[in-house]
Amino acid sequence: MSYQVKLGISARHLHVSQEHLEILFGEGATLHAMKDLGQPGQFACEERVDLVTEKGTIKNVRILGPVRKATQVELAIADARKIGLNPPVRDSGDIAGTPGVTLVGPKGQVTLTEGVILAARHIHLDLPTAEAWGVKDLDKVNVRIGGARGIVFNNVLIRANAAYAPEMHIDTDEGNACMANNDDMVEVIIEK
Repeated sequence: MSYQVKLGISARHLHVSQEHLEILFGEGATLHAMKDLGQPGQFACEERVDLVTEKGTIKNVRILGPVRKATQVELAIADARKIGLNPPVRDSGDIAGTPGVTLVGPKGQVTLTEGVILAARHIHLDLPTAEAWGVKDLDKVNVRIGGARGIVFNNVLIRANAAYAPEMHIDTDEGNACMANNDDMVEVIIEK
């Protein structure tokens, strides 16, 4: 069986806790939405920070909102190598034992002891779509992306939740490898 889903390519970004937001941007700071993202309630923020390690800096990394329980940085492997990091591939929120980084904002800085990941490629699905496709949360599927540099991604994680909208997420390295674009429709291959 195969199904179509919209593609979203995620550039490097971070999610912040309220505590860290206030350290970086000042007491009482809030996030200011710049544009809505494909998932309901998620948005790209005007706020940006620099990521700093002993081996380098990546400037102006965008924060995505809303605030979360824990601060997490999501990079592509090319970004991570640029600043001397080798983070693992993880599902969002699974940051135990990952590398840290220093975040520098206009009002202060936060040194994370863990929190940098390469986000596992995944597909968000609302529950009716997941049921129609015959998949559930944490299942894995394959995804074919066509074109001149077409590719099949294996081990694509299904994230099924009532709050989600159907959309696949990959990082910029993965998107560049197959010359994909945001909003391309890709083929989800489900083996029964």
